[in-house]
Amino acid sequence: MPPSTMRLLRQIHTYLGVFFAPAIIFFAFTGALQTFSLHENKGDGPYQPPAWIVTLASVHKDQQLPRPKHRRPPPPAPKSDVKPDQAAKAEPAPQGPAPKPRPSPLPLKIFTLLLSIGLITTALVGLYIALTNTALQKTAAIVLAAGILAPLILLFV
Repeated sequence: MPPSTMRLLRQIHTYLGVFFAPAIIFFAFTGALQTFSLHENKGDGPYQPPAWIVTLASVHKDQQLPRPKHRRPPPPAPKSDVKPDQAAKAEPAPQGPAPKPRPSPLPLKIFTLLLSIGLITTALVGLYIALTNTALQKTAAIVLAAGILAPLILLFV
């Protein structure tokens, strides 16, 4: 490949990397938070996710800011013809063989966390290289600003 083509490819790679680096960092970080379910209360404990994590997770998952939740009253319980004393006497449903235990998701979660750390690190290193290269510095700074502003504008449009 001619040197001019390689130079052009490196330039395209640099500017695309600089433009998308903020989004890569954002999605890698919020993805890591979601991998460990830090964005939701699963109801099995006192954990209440911080509002900033819920907001970031909503942007990551739904591409929008979270909407206020309207509390609905719970639906009425279905009426049953079985009297309470008869319910206790009912025979339990027959059970089949015990299901096989599922493999632990922890190893994949750890891999995903390491992947997120790797993506964030390489994006930051790429930004450092682009922004300290005097030949590209000004254009890289403009492209970085565009990469930050474009998703923010799209989020609020």
